[in-house]
Amino acid sequence: MKALYCAGILMSIGILASGLSAQEPQAAAASQPCTIRATTFDGFPAQEMSNQWVRLDFVPQLGGRLMQVTFDGHAYLFVNPKYAGKYISPEQAAGRWINYGGDKIWPLPEGNDDEQHWTGASTPLDDGVYAFSVLSQGDRCTVRLDGPPDPPTGLQYSREISIGSDSPEIDFHAITKNSTGHSIDWSVQSVSQYDLSDANAPDGWNHNFWALTQVASDSPYLLGYHVRDGLANDPSYAVDDGMFRLHWRYIEGEVWVDSGPQWVALVNGVNNYTMVEKGTHIRNAEYPGKATVIFYKNGPTVEFNAQEMPFVTPPGREKTPYYMEAELNSPMAQLEAGQTYTMDTRWFPCRMGPELKEVTDSGVIGTALTAVRNGTEVNLSGHFGVFFPGTLEAYLYDRGGTERGRVPVQTVSPKELIDLHHAIPAPANIARITIHLIDSHQADRGALGEALVSTPAGER
Repeated sequence: MKALYCAGILMSIGILASGLSAQEPQAAAASQPCTIRATTFDGFPAQEMSNQWVRLDFVPQLGGRLMQVTFDGHAYLFVNPKYAGKYISPEQAAGRWINYGGDKIWPLPEGNDDEQHWTGASTPLDDGVYAFSVLSQGDRCTVRLDGPPDPPTGLQYSREISIGSDSPEIDFHAITKNSTGHSIDWSVQSVSQYDLSDANAPDGWNHNFWALTQVASDSPYLLGYHVRDGLANDPSYAVDDGMFRLHWRYIEGEVWVDSGPQWVALVNGVNNYTMVEKGTHIRNAEYPGKATVIFYKNGPTVEFNAQEMPFVTPPGREKTPYYMEAELNSPMAQLEAGQTYTMDTRWFPCRMGPELKEVTDSGVIGTALTAVRNGTEVNLSGHFGVFFPGTLEAYLYDRGGTERGRVPVQTVSPKELIDLHHAIPAPANIARITIHLIDSHQADRGALGEALVSTPAGER
């Protein structure tokens, strides 16, 4: 009888939903294969990996960097115009750090205390020529970048970077190898430099750029974050309802956060293009300085002259470019001779503004889902961005928590902000609704929101 009852409910929902044919989701378009090809980037020999959603530009010569990620015509990463087409080898750099921009990996902890600290200078690790190889292409494209051994640290880096053909998701597999004959201890971090210039003002910076991450409930830091460098009272930083929110201002600073979920969201509030980077937080592991996430803001800073008088270094795009770094850290790892350690991260280009409140497996939430009954229907509303193209589907539950049916709501794309205002048929016993993202392969990517069904006060 229970099976017949559920079938009857599903049939009635299907009949009611058919009356909303103008709003029915359309079938997803077939995905096109991803491709890899040789090209040039900013005057350098380069490799391009792309699908119908996203394009990645690699310059192996520049320490194996991923120089740019472009999604829906929006370029995320900072590329230093000072070094366009100019390669400076570690020998030529003679100890200087050459900042080309883009995305890379490098070691922690930093400093010059001893051999187990990274000085940040130009060495083979950061500026050596990396070997580029193609591991696969078609339904899934994967490239590999192999770096040379780095004498100062004893490390050797490799990265495998992948995209599929059906979404803008980017997967990173970083491999750290001990190239020496003795044991070493290091953490590895992904370092992504985001462009903070103002597209509408050649010499201006973006006044509406945000970096967000969730603070661990048991954070070791008094304020939920630790200012490692710069102004301790920098107005850029705040914690609101468990979320660390950095509103970028043009002044140098570095802030450490213990983010339990270990994700960061970089939000361009001018055009609502967001990048979410996800790592894998390992509870009770030893992270450098207890930080799983680091944000660095480039900008003017206070220094002292020969007479010990303080002064602010000169601003300006040429000498002090507009960018900030988002860094995901691994735990400290002890590597014996020849051993390797791996770190996996994922990026999700999507759409969302500074109102971002939560990151889920399927997307981002700006305004939480609400569900209000209106007779035989329930009005759903919320503000979302998604990581995968597909269909939003409402899962309906009764007061006892039993699922009583599913209703397709609308097709969605990572390229679009989703302002959900949609009425769905729902029998009177439906008490709770969850919105899930079903991708183009009919895989459930997880919930975007959940709400109890409420009834307007005058109708109770």
